[in-house]
Amino acid sequence: MPEDVRRMKTCLAEFGKKAEMVKKSDRYEVYDLAVGNLVLSMTVLHPGKATTGHSHEDTEEISLFVRGDGEIELDGERQPVRAEDVVAVPREVFHRVFNTGDTDLEFLCFFERRRYRGC
Repeated sequence: MPEDVRRMKTCLAEFGKKAEMVKKSDRYEVYDLAVGNLVLSMTVLHPGKATTGHSHEDTEEISLFVRGDGEIELDGERQPVRAEDVVAVPREVFHRVFNTGDTDLEFLCFFERRRYRGC
């Protein structure tokens, strides 16, 4: 079985072993797993911290929250998120995630590969 096919199936507990760590700081850890034209990215956002926030002019994104409590900002509007919430982020919409809980906030993002992510 080709390696790309094996990498397509994983569980959250093994994600960090199969994915590449692309960022690590006192705020968060970010792991990317690229398969074909897609990237599955997992962020572990520490309590009281926030992502830097950004927008994409060329791609949409889906975020699936798997653990913890927080808020997501979409173009200046904040709304609560928790495990099992799914948020669609359209192109060109500024988005940022805040961990408002006392445990790590974990979420998965699905997006198309870009020249600077997932290559």
